[in-house]
Amino acid sequence: QVQLVESGGGLVQAGGSLRLSCATSGSILRVDAMGWYRQAPGKQRELVARITTGGATNYADSVKGRFTISRDNAKNTVFLQMNSLKFEDTAVYYCQADAKVDWWGGSRAYWGQGTQVTVSS
Repeated sequence: QVQLVESGGGLVQAGGSLRLSCATSGSILRVDAMGWYRQAPGKQRELVARITTGGATNYADSVKGRFTISRDNAKNTVFLQMNSLKFEDTAVYYCQADAKVDWWGGSRAYWGQGTQVTVSS
């Protein structure tokens, strides 16, 4: 029932910026923490940034100071502003959300389909 759709990916030059968005839909009782992950070719998926309902954030050391995660709680939408992009940021970026869909169950992890970010050197 829960769907997450990423948008905003594309091809940019090193030093440029992109803003990713992730919109949620479906029967959602409550969305808890949300985050962005990425997976480069030949590498494992890694956490990029995460944000709680209250706005507390965590970032991978490799993106700290360059990326900013934010959310709109009213719309259950999460964003990732990426500045000073580097070639090594090239990856498929995935949106993730912990969501509760009924009163008797706990939160479960949901994932988007991913959006490609390519940074040219």
